Amino acid sequence: VEDLESISRLESGTFKLNITRFDIIRLVEEVFENHELQARKKKITLSVKNPSFGYPLWVKADKKRIFEVFSNLVINSINYGKEGGKTIVSFKDNGDHITVSVADNGIGIPQKDLPRIFERFYRVDQSRSRNLGGTGLGLAIVKHIIEAHNERLHVKSRGHEGSEFSFTLKKD
Repeated sequence: VEDLESISRLESGTFKLNITRFDIIRLVEEVFENHELQARKKKITLSVKNPSFGYPLWVKADKKRIFEVFSNLVINSINYGKEGGKTIVSFKDNGDHITVSVADNGIGIPQKDLPRIFERFYRVDQSRSRNLGGTGLGLAIVKHIIEAHNERLHVKSRGHEGSEFSFTLKKD
């Protein structure tokens, strides 16, 4: 129900972003703490690749919404990850912006499905997705949150080789 409410508000434009300054690395660590047990069950390692420009890494964005973005991406990387796999969050400095990447070595997404993965309720593998739960709204929510920040979202993936989702945020 919460996912449906979120996507409805995001799509209608009736929610307002609460832009604040926060340390994005600390936020990622909080997301990892929330999903550590789930990752441990599949023996998936969650890690932050040390950015060359150090800690803390301040950004200006809606902290609650960016937490939601990371949660959705990390949950997907765990659910579709290989047992004993890994999820790595990394950062790239682009001047006044950073690029944040969430990469895994999971089952990946076939090229034919990539254009549709941000659609509501779209599932690459219907039978596997049903077993894993979820609403089919996570990536649609991610897309709308990043676009509401006037930022960009990209995905690179190949079946059986893993996926990498990246997006930009303004540095502070």
